[in-house]
Amino acid sequence: MTGYCAALCAAALRGIDEKLGVDPVVLDVRGLTDAFDAMVVCHARNDRQVRAVAEEIERQIELAENVKPLRVEGLASAEWIALDYGDVLVHVFDEPAREYYDLEHLWRGARAERPLPRA
Repeated sequence: MTGYCAALCAAALRGIDEKLGVDPVVLDVRGLTDAFDAMVVCHARNDRQVRAVAEEIERQIELAENVKPLRVEGLASAEWIALDYGDVLVHVFDEPAREYYDLEHLWRGARAERPLPRA
């Protein structure tokens, strides 16, 4: 993945890393759907951390690319927060919701990239 989508994903990963999000993965869905190019998925340990990770992702993307999400869903419950950036969707789950919805399995045809864990 190159260009704008790669920059959005990189900024999202920085936000996840900054707030200690768990098990981030970037799914390259080009060729599987025309609706968007990539998804960034992670989870956090509780609702407060889910919100903190999502807010930091927003901050990092705005700093890097000067864009805000087109839409944000799930802030109230913080079980699953979805940030829609058009070409890139970012999903921040709590652990039970991530296991239940299992987006990595649903999009198993996508190329998955997992960044190296922090040292």
